[in-house]
Amino acid sequence: MAAIDKLEIRIADITKLEVDAIVNAANTSLLGGGGVDGAIHRVAGSQLLEECRMLRGCKTGQAKITKGYQLPAKFVIHTVGPVWQDSTQGEPELLASCYRESLKLATLHHVRTVAFPAISCGIYGYPIEQACTIAIRETVSFLQDNGTIEKVIFACFSPEVQTAYQTALTTIE
Repeated sequence: MAAIDKLEIRIADITKLEVDAIVNAANTSLLGGGGVDGAIHRVAGSQLLEECRMLRGCKTGQAKITKGYQLPAKFVIHTVGPVWQDSTQGEPELLASCYRESLKLATLHHVRTVAFPAISCGIYGYPIEQACTIAIRETVSFLQDNGTIEKVIFACFSPEVQTAYQTALTTIE
């Protein structure tokens, strides 16, 4: 199966997806916040916060993994995306690293299905079209070299984000 055939782009609440792992667009503390991060912590329950405390944070562009607790997903992969400045502060490489590191952790933990939010596209202000292009490019590149992941869902919070992912996908097909 070709890498692009393993991708699914849809409007969805990531906390309700029945996948092996969901990716959390976390902050460096890993202790919860707004947006998707806050939603994941609320649904997973207090045990997620307790496990995250033991991880002692996460650097931008890196990823760490926890159990999913009360989520349908077995795991939560926490990654810290860059705050958008002007693309001259290393933001594109840091965002690309979020996808690579998250997928590496997924593979190490035998994850077959994983869902991503639009990392850095909320309060961190990353331009959606640029972020979606990076997400698609890095995910397809990873899947071409690693066959264990069977499906990657890009869980979109709006039709605009879904369109940006679909447009990005056409640029690599």
